[in-house]
Amino acid sequence: MNNYAGKNELRDFLFEKAHHYEARWFIDDDPIQIPHLFSQKEDIEIAGFLTATLAWGKRTMILSACRQLMERMDMAPYDFIGGASHAEMAAMDGFVYRTFQNVDLVYFLKALRNIYTDYGGLHNVFFKGYSNGGVIEGLRCFREVFLSFGAPQRTGKHVANVAKQASAKRLNMFLRWMVRRPSPVDFGLWTNVEPADLLIPLDLHVARVARSLGILNRKQNDLKAVLELTNHLSEMRPEDPVSFDYALFGLGVYEKF
Repeated sequence: MNNYAGKNELRDFLFEKAHHYEARWFIDDDPIQIPHLFSQKEDIEIAGFLTATLAWGKRTMILSACRQLMERMDMAPYDFIGGASHAEMAAMDGFVYRTFQNVDLVYFLKALRNIYTDYGGLHNVFFKGYSNGGVIEGLRCFREVFLSFGAPQRTGKHVANVAKQASAKRLNMFLRWMVRRPSPVDFGLWTNVEPADLLIPLDLHVARVARSLGILNRKQNDLKAVLELTNHLSEMRPEDPVSFDYALFGLGVYEKF
């Protein structure tokens, strides 16, 4: 395992790094600062979901786009999706972030409106699948419902498909935000989902550091790699394996490990 003599030494190293990075200062540079702008549960969920959806690329660009999006919703995302008029929806025209186009945004807002009106919210949609088959089934069920309101074909690529072995990095990050507790960074709002069941949000930094440490062998960054790495992390901290996301991400981004 790289420079580590064994599992205990590696575990201690990762605990130390996770403790360092899971701190209030982490919020200042991270996309999670966007949902931290809000205090109402539904606002946090919606802002978190939209932010996680756009969370690829440089963090400064992600933050800029997400702040712009929140401002276009008058800094009240739950009220906006529930009551926006056609004119207010039209104010979204021109919003683009990389391959996420205006047509995708309009559908996302429509789907969120339906989910909160008819399904009781994002939590309920995910929990229905989770309660029947864990996180992977929760993610599969969520995608099925989210795209069921007449989604344009192109929009489906913005909601990870675990049935096709997608790593679902952004959705797993959103779940980390909603579920982990207690934490100075994550929200812990979804108390009937266990942190022990979460899957690692596998981005390029996390994957590279994990391979360097010898806790990920698979070369592809897909669902099988997510499960392999999460299983290794569960051996070190079974009640909260995704807490090590802070260590792996921090080592990659801040320390260029």
